[in-house]
Amino acid sequence: MSVHLTAQSYDRNTINYLQFANKQYYFGITLGYNSPGYKVFRSREFILNDSIRNIEAPRGPGFNLGIVTNLKMGQDFDLRFLPTLSFADRTLSYRTLAGREDKKRIESVFVELPFQVRYKSKLYHDFRLFVLAGMKYSYDLASNARSRQAQQLLKVSPHNYDLEFGGGIQIFFPYFIFSPEIKFSYGLNNGLLYDRDLIYSSILEKVLARTMTISLHFEG
Repeated sequence: MSVHLTAQSYDRNTINYLQFANKQYYFGITLGYNSPGYKVFRSREFILNDSIRNIEAPRGPGFNLGIVTNLKMGQDFDLRFLPTLSFADRTLSYRTLAGREDKKRIESVFVELPFQVRYKSKLYHDFRLFVLAGMKYSYDLASNARSRQAQQLLKVSPHNYDLEFGGGIQIFFPYFIFSPEIKFSYGLNNGLLYDRDLIYSSILEKVLARTMTISLHFEG
């Protein structure tokens, strides 16, 4: 009865959506490409040092694999939890006064726990646009391995707290929902563990994580 009444509210181009219209929650998987980097803040020691001329933070490649949990809150809003394993490669590039470039790679394996609220547009045929915002906590599983190389690398915290926002589109197929999405993450905490004995650390005041992620969600 309820399915019949729902069907009368939509035209024949929304037939795939009707398979999911009365579901209160559903699950899925997510695959993604991420482009992580840092926003770098120089310290007073940078001005006083006599060997480093410039610091840059080029973005590196990475990828994500995770699980989607989606809870509907009415017709327009969703509450989402996406525990994810994320492989990221960040780089800090130091240019010396002699013109030599010294790159410090920070390879990370993050367990990410993002919570998001998603707002969806009105349905058009079997398509829906959406925007999202939320918070994310991340823990770097590779931090212990890096700490054993601290004499060669600057130290970064294994904990990250990020503010996230983004958008995408829902495409309803007969047996699943396909949702390509782009998302931006802005780190809120200083990721640098200051060590005055490491020159690559002492000339920095703080580093904030920045990440762009393109994800493909398959839900149903």
